[in-house]
Amino acid sequence: MADFGNDGGLWTARLVGASAGAAVSLIYLLPRSRREAGCRFFTGLACGLVFGGPTGLWIAVRLGIVGYLGPVEVLLTGSAAASLSAWWGLGVLARIAERMRQ
Repeated sequence: MADFGNDGGLWTARLVGASAGAAVSLIYLLPRSRREAGCRFFTGLACGLVFGGPTGLWIAVRLGIVGYLGPVEVLLTGSAAASLSAWWGLGVLARIAERMRQ
């Protein structure tokens, strides 16, 4: 299993992956306001940083490529995937709640 310590390169991979996932989530479903864009971006960034390691490892194991990837690749892809999926879970619920409120 990969070692996800406090190496600066690993934190950079997490940050880049989380930022990329958050940016892609803004492109797929355009925000209605600046506030929504900021909330979505920082939610994606936080989720990518927190859940990037487990998500990347889960993806690598499911694809059967865990032996071919290093910790940087696992964290980069995991952070991007966690960040991208964070908005789809939370954002869809937020929009449903807004419609129900009206």
